[in-house]
Amino acid sequence: MKRRLPAFATVLATALACTAATAADGPWTAEKARAWGDAHPWLVGCNYCPSTAINQLEMWQAETFDPATIDRELGWARDLGFNSMRVFLHDAAHTQDPDGFLERVDQFLTIADRHGIGAMLVLFDGVWDPDPKPGKQREPKPGLHNSGWVQSPGRAILGDPSRHDELKPYVVGVVSRFKDDRRVHAWDLFNELDNPNTNSYGALELKDKTERSWRLLKKELAWIRAVAPSQPLTMGVWRNGLTDPDKLTPINKFQIEQSDVISFHDYHPLDKMTADVEALKKYGRPVLCTEYMARGNGSRFDPIMGYLKSEKVAAYNWGFIDGKSQTIFPWDSWRKPYDGEPPLWFHDVLRRDGSAYLADEVEYIKSVTGAKK
Repeated sequence: MKRRLPAFATVLATALACTAATAADGPWTAEKARAWGDAHPWLVGCNYCPSTAINQLEMWQAETFDPATIDRELGWARDLGFNSMRVFLHDAAHTQDPDGFLERVDQFLTIADRHGIGAMLVLFDGVWDPDPKPGKQREPKPGLHNSGWVQSPGRAILGDPSRHDELKPYVVGVVSRFKDDRRVHAWDLFNELDNPNTNSYGALELKDKTERSWRLLKKELAWIRAVAPSQPLTMGVWRNGLTDPDKLTPINKFQIEQSDVISFHDYHPLDKMTADVEALKKYGRPVLCTEYMARGNGSRFDPIMGYLKSEKVAAYNWGFIDGKSQTIFPWDSWRKPYDGEPPLWFHDVLRRDGSAYLADEVEYIKSVTGAKK
């Protein structure tokens, strides 16, 4: 029997009844964070969007939600030994249809759980197109990396602090619905919130984006802490130096100090990855690498995935399957679009039919995850 979901209005009313007095004022203690880490196996997987979706809106809107493809592709992920997926949500998909959106997220989690896979859910995203538009999404531009990915929220809301509270029903509604759901491994609050997107949409970006994003992040953090989810909160650091605590940028310092568990992105070879991991583990909390693996940058599964496992650092590579996101193409395709498949894929592991891009690479992944018997 299909489990009946509470109406969005009921969920939201319950969540909004939470007061500051009942919520934690800050992040989990390091001891509680380590207990969470000890209770979970090594988390390994990828940043996932189905091959039939160009972005988060196409993934989650009712007209284009594709459970059959998701089921098939997560089966392939299970075969690789993956047990967790980092998945981006979108505020506009929720605003369109709150109850339906929550049902689709629940359906995704049900499909993933059937394959032994949980999820890290990402609520906001500061990367790529700053002007998301709900409804039918555009077709991919040939040869262009992430030609249709969109930010959440868009610059119209982000750039107007008086509108930030419009996002509270989305954040509170989603987190309240899944706050005690074992299928949700963690909450990622705001992906690369200060990304200037210089290589792509830089001319359209807010001049004070970091300030506006940070302001929204602080509100989001307060909204979620009032809900008090059982899963940890994280805010990934992704640029500028991480190895010297005295030289952290203000935004990196804030994100590290306010996270229950620490996450970061690193698309560099092993020596840089090792330095970042060693620095971040000194905070005494579980560490999660939520983006890595860019072949052209020297960031490869072999040896980085094996290293992350040896340190029990969660490993989520960018991309899984060649699809409408077109992340087989490198970032520089925004300056010189490719005429056909690049000589070396930048991201992604599988072709659309589930076959390996590089057979040896897939064998390595399976050897590390334990899927290869």
